Amino acid sequence: MTTPPEQPGASEQPGTLRERKKLRTRQALADTAVTLFGERGFDGTPLDALLEQVEVSRRTFFRNFRSKEDVALTAVKQLWAVYLDVLDGMPKSGPLADVFLGAMLTTLERMDEDWYRRFPLTLRLIADSPALDGYALRHCAEIQAEIAHRLGGQGGLELRLLIEFFVAAWRCTLDEWLPGCAPGELPALLRRTWSSMHAALGLEA
Repeated sequence: MTTPPEQPGASEQPGTLRERKKLRTRQALADTAVTLFGERGFDGTPLDALLEQVEVSRRTFFRNFRSKEDVALTAVKQLWAVYLDVLDGMPKSGPLADVFLGAMLTTLERMDEDWYRRFPLTLRLIADSPALDGYALRHCAEIQAEIAHRLGGQGGLELRLLIEFFVAAWRCTLDEWLPGCAPGELPALLRRTWSSMHAALGLEA
């Protein structure tokens, strides 16, 4: 099986006709996947049902995605792909915690309306499917390792802990955001959660 390319960022606009057609196919698969899996359940919906709705072959699907889990997590993978690009371009000065937070706030600014529509649907799919939840956790672990790698592994245990704290703050933010899912509220919730992290570390028994 040919390994598909990395997930494009939400705002990327390919130039050639072939690239635009491929992007439309990817978007149709991703959009239909979160809707179909949301209606029928991820675990109980075979991949062929998705292919039938979008009217694409298995060969076309696997040119774009690695698996049913991969297409279901498109919005999550888009987020982290953009985040890593933003993090690479950020000046690495001052507290690294502020760099992590600033990179995510910039990332959220770059995500488009289509992403903000699919992302909460994806989060609900993950919550309802143990298989998809496990896949998402493995992807998150890969992203955490990649962040550490791109920073040169500096800081050792301290860096690993900081990344874990950041990811934990992000997950808590999503728990707060998910009921309403207003796009404009997500950055403010993240700032509030990150500020609360410092107070949480100082809690006494």
